[in-house]
Amino acid sequence: MSEQGYRVLLVDDEADLLSLWKLRLESNGYQVETALSGEEALAKFSLVNPHVVLTDLRMPGIDGMALFEAIREKNKAVPVIIITAHGSIPEAVEATRQGVVSFLTKPIDGKELIRETEKALRLSSGATAVDLDEEWRSDIVSKSAAMEELLSRAKLVAETDATVLIRGDSGTGKELLAIAIHRASSRRDGPFIPVNCTAIPESLLESELFGHVKGSFTGANQSYAGLFQSADGGTLFLDEIGDMPLHLQVKILRVLQDRKVRPVGSASPVSVDVRIISATHRDLEEAIESREFREDLFYRLNVVNLVLPPLHERKEDIPVLAEYFVATLSDSIGKPEKKFTPEAMQTLVDAAWPGNVRQLYNVVEHAVALSTSSLIAEDLLHDVIKQDQKKIAPFAEARRQFEQQYLIQLLQTTRGNVTQAARIAHRNRTDFYKLLNRHHIVPSLFKEGVGG
Repeated sequence: MSEQGYRVLLVDDEADLLSLWKLRLESNGYQVETALSGEEALAKFSLVNPHVVLTDLRMPGIDGMALFEAIREKNKAVPVIIITAHGSIPEAVEATRQGVVSFLTKPIDGKELIRETEKALRLSSGATAVDLDEEWRSDIVSKSAAMEELLSRAKLVAETDATVLIRGDSGTGKELLAIAIHRASSRRDGPFIPVNCTAIPESLLESELFGHVKGSFTGANQSYAGLFQSADGGTLFLDEIGDMPLHLQVKILRVLQDRKVRPVGSASPVSVDVRIISATHRDLEEAIESREFREDLFYRLNVVNLVLPPLHERKEDIPVLAEYFVATLSDSIGKPEKKFTPEAMQTLVDAAWPGNVRQLYNVVEHAVALSTSSLIAEDLLHDVIKQDQKKIAPFAEARRQFEQQYLIQLLQTTRGNVTQAARIAHRNRTDFYKLLNRHHIVPSLFKEGVGG
């Protein structure tokens, strides 16, 4: 896209910053008008008729969000980018939910300023309009309104370089959504590198992510670039980010801030151009409270939050998914496609599916393998679903159950004495009370004589 002739309205109450940003934009061919306040920006808006607006979030009088809302009333087609200090990142996250196309964090890198402005212009010129090419989302089979709304948001987000956090239960398809965002983005021709943070031993995870130089540790017989550098120009998908060790969370945060990685054993950082998409099934707010996840990293990752609904909340997707899986499995083994009887399909729709889409696939796979006719019957599915549900509970649920039983046992042993129970658990009283509140356990109920 040629920048020549595109008009930018730049708003900030710091004159020095305005001058610096204006210089950078003008050197890339933009026509730039500045305003030192929201009030001045509104007065100039109709005169300038900008193609894009960049505004500071926190300003006296009309702040960035109030300005955005006023601009939206005048012209909804003009994209707005919010500029924010690190401390106001949560407000910027909320701004993206309300329609702000992107936000930049001070101090602003010149290249990032130009890149985000270009993307906002593509947005305003209709590049995100729904087109007939659905290849970007071809791996996601759905007909539910909830998923369509989510995919619409994902397509819009893909046009920016915003960091995305995908949340949802295990088996809902978080990696497929990350792939779809990558395919719909300007980085589609670059690599998509998935990393499961729980699948790599903690002792090797730092080297895998950031790389290492030859001889930096025992066994490092040659230098290794690492996955961040491998994803340069593309997307790095950090799956199960909630289980990332704390000492590596600090390093991930530094990469997000500096856009540089430092390989293990190296004194020189390496610049990387990587879009980060992360995913987790964990309650990260709870993990922050228990000091298992860094709050500052959470805000950096959670710029845009996409939540995949569990399968039981989108039952209309179950028949299309089941038929798609049958067709795919039949094709892979070179056999005629089997069909579900109406009763069998109803059995699938009525099932609870705690393992979500992954569990549905497993059940259909087993049913296809076990069915001796061209029809998959209701009785066969009942047996397969019952067998599948006997599997071990997910880690998060098993941990929740253990914590709850452990706390109850502690309070029974100490007869409701929280100080003594916390001492046995090697937790301070504040943390221990937080655990009790999380599991809705009332210590007084365990005191001797209560209820007797």
